[in-house]
Amino acid sequence: MRRKQSVDRIFLSIAVLLLVGGYFIFTSASFGLLLKEGGLFASRALTQLASIALGLVLCFAATRIPLSLVKKYAWVIGIAATIPMILLLVPGIGVAHGGAQRWFSIFGVSIQPGEIFKLAFVIALAAWLAQGNASREIHHRKTFLVFSLFLTVAGALFLSQPDTDSFAIVIAAGAALYSVGGYPIKHLVTLGVVGLIGATVLFSVRPYLLERLTVFINPDRDPLGSGYQLQQSLIAIGSGSITGKGFGRSVQKFDRLPEPTSDSIFAVFGEEFGLVGTLALVLLFTGLALRGLRIASRSDDAFERLLALGCIALITGTAFLNFASMLGLFPLSGLTLPFISHGGTAMIATLIEVGLILNVSRRSMVK
Repeated sequence: MRRKQSVDRIFLSIAVLLLVGGYFIFTSASFGLLLKEGGLFASRALTQLASIALGLVLCFAATRIPLSLVKKYAWVIGIAATIPMILLLVPGIGVAHGGAQRWFSIFGVSIQPGEIFKLAFVIALAAWLAQGNASREIHHRKTFLVFSLFLTVAGALFLSQPDTDSFAIVIAAGAALYSVGGYPIKHLVTLGVVGLIGATVLFSVRPYLLERLTVFINPDRDPLGSGYQLQQSLIAIGSGSITGKGFGRSVQKFDRLPEPTSDSIFAVFGEEFGLVGTLALVLLFTGLALRGLRIASRSDDAFERLLALGCIALITGTAFLNFASMLGLFPLSGLTLPFISHGGTAMIATLIEVGLILNVSRRSMVK
């Protein structure tokens, strides 16, 4: 057996294609800003480029950093990422937008700590589960209690912002790591029951979540109010037909579709590139997911295997949840589309995750 000296080229190629193509999609979706304020368009385009540039530097660093070092300092990474999340709760520190307080503003640049926290959560959880899997002295029940504590802390931080969608992604990634880590599935079933009870309580105290669910069940409900974004998204995607209207020719992005450069960007893409384009984009993310899973499965190190799995779950889980919500297959979410949507912190976190997956692939054993 010998070790690979280079990273997985197929995974890298798909990621590069998504990144380059994503910037062109983002540019087209941003054309609507020209009618409102030309300077805003230029500023947002440059900000996106700067985020990509910084993300690529950190991506390269992530491919080279010793993963043993990442595992050793996993707890430090987790605590360091938790502190900004706590500071968001302090009045006057965080920046509020759309009823949520999820950002810091530093010298005019918005930073979303939750995106980094999700990655830190995966790193810390992977390190803990790998340790528990390697040591027979650590009982499964103790591991489950610590796993539950991880989710409780993440839930308290995200729901206080509030950011229910990010918490859902964290739960999905955590469940994937726990099940692949070799721990009893009955624990996840127990957690699922508790989660359903918690979700029921959450829906009862946060009416906007119940309204989202109601619109999901009945998309025609309140088309000018709570159902407006879904209605406009479906109109955009439907009007794209088979081949789309062409690059830059979306109509819905001009004052009709909310957040056309962030969580609604898939609808803009669907209008311009039609069914053919949307299927191609879904297939690219599917290929990224399958290749990421293969990289994880081929690793002979428990931590590296779980780390790759967690990172690919964060990237593709977010993407498919965005697709589903824009198509009315899942209640509307505020999650952006990885590699494509506007969002500097999200872009940087995604590229770091890509770098870590490539790092695992570089260290994988070839049979």
